Amino acid sequence: MALLERLRRLLPALWAGWLLCLALLATPAPFMTLATQEAGRVVGRMLAQDAYTSLALGVLLLVLERLAARRAALQGQGSQFSTGMALALGALFCTVAGYFGIQPHMAAARAGQGALSFGQLHAISSVFFAFKLTLVAALAWRATRAPAEVVNRSGAS
Repeated sequence: MALLERLRRLLPALWAGWLLCLALLATPAPFMTLATQEAGRVVGRMLAQDAYTSLALGVLLLVLERLAARRAALQGQGSQFSTGMALALGALFCTVAGYFGIQPHMAAARAGQGALSFGQLHAISSVFFAFKLTLVAALAWRATRAPAEVVNRSGAS
């Protein structure tokens, strides 16, 4: 199996693990041990790191999925736009909308400005994060499938 194909299969699982660790361990812990304001700063920093990491991984996976889709299309096994590409694009959209779209408005909302409250913006960004996690998990799940040539040789479908 080529290096790019191995990366296409490995990176979604690493990204999903990163997101699960952030959601289940890293972000709740500061709120259990620090004052709310300090915990918010710590979690905000972690989420900023996640946003940039997610952008990098999302673009890389989009390129890898595009290469795989193109290769499959040239072999007559599918379209040049694959489900994997759609999942990677969706995860990228959730990152951009959830962090870069919502986060800048949170400081104003905390000060009582803006159309939405801090809690509403937080809920919206949490939904984007959860949806991103779901899309990345689906991408990781799909990556565990056996390559088409292995499936065809074994007689399984």
